[in-house]
Amino acid sequence: MIDLYAMTEEELSAFLASLGEPRFRAKQILAWLKTGAPLSEMTNLPKSLREKLAAQCTDTLPKVEKKLVSKIDGTVKYLFSLYDGQCVESVLMRYKHGNTLCISSQVGCRMGCRFCASTIGGRVRDLLPSELLGQVIAAEKDSAERISNIVMMGIGEPLDNYDNVIRFLHLVNDKNSLNIGYRHISLSTCGVVPGIRRLAEEAFPITLSISLHASDNETRSALMPVNNKWPIEELLAACVEYYKATRRRISFEYTLIAGKNDTEEGARALAALLKNAFRGTDAPLHVNLIRVNAVEETGMRAGSIEGANRFADILNSLGVVATVRRRLGSDVNAACGQLRRASGGKAHEN
Repeated sequence: MIDLYAMTEEELSAFLASLGEPRFRAKQILAWLKTGAPLSEMTNLPKSLREKLAAQCTDTLPKVEKKLVSKIDGTVKYLFSLYDGQCVESVLMRYKHGNTLCISSQVGCRMGCRFCASTIGGRVRDLLPSELLGQVIAAEKDSAERISNIVMMGIGEPLDNYDNVIRFLHLVNDKNSLNIGYRHISLSTCGVVPGIRRLAEEAFPITLSISLHASDNETRSALMPVNNKWPIEELLAACVEYYKATRRRISFEYTLIAGKNDTEEGARALAALLKNAFRGTDAPLHVNLIRVNAVEETGMRAGSIEGANRFADILNSLGVVATVRRRLGSDVNAACGQLRRASGGKAHEN
């Protein structure tokens, strides 16, 4: 079966021509698809064409199985079921500058970060380009609101699903699809160095976020097994190469875990690490600090907000811009590191 949501206008036009249909129908079909309409509702298409497409194509969006809405800030967490019964979660966050959707790139994750719920149970499979795009379309359809920003920070490691993610980026940016600008898309990686180097060659003007979470290899390896394969020095060298190739600022994510990596000495070591790695470049250095969110299985806890602010103040005083990320959706387990293959949370369900 041909996946309509994974096709560009050129590909869809060629497919229609192979069916003996006019190529202009491609634009009509794409206009319907971005609204989440099934083939049966594409009323400006001849019935005969709809029947041909139904016999040879799939047009299945992720289905909303569960929806939790935060009573604190209105953040929405979706549990989406996929064509094979697998599930992933996505999070809709509303800001003054527009709506942001945090999407998943895999069913589960094999990276094994110790503080993250998404990796519990390992990786089941990669998401298809249409399933990545479908999370955005399904959330827009359900919320009846435009999504203008995407963060690839949900379940899975995007660079471990490289080819499907790259195709998704092309599709979501397409003017005939959702037309979301690359500069409004962030991709987060735990440090898959070959993927970072490949991504630099793509020259997408997206924002790359690096999940760093430690300033020395011993601590990082204990928290993130990926560091055993690509240690900090190799990761930061790839980041420097990425910046030189793209001229795009890299954001470093740093989860503050009480008793693990949140000391004042750790803040000074982090500043020294980043400044030394990027010495000789004009790269702006930015660290996004995240107080670790509760995951029952990990036993890790966050320090105080005052401690997080002190950590940020030290980084800022040493020339590394640092901000403490605001927690959104914490009462529905929608915050960083809390997404799973099955939904949880206690706020009201829609």
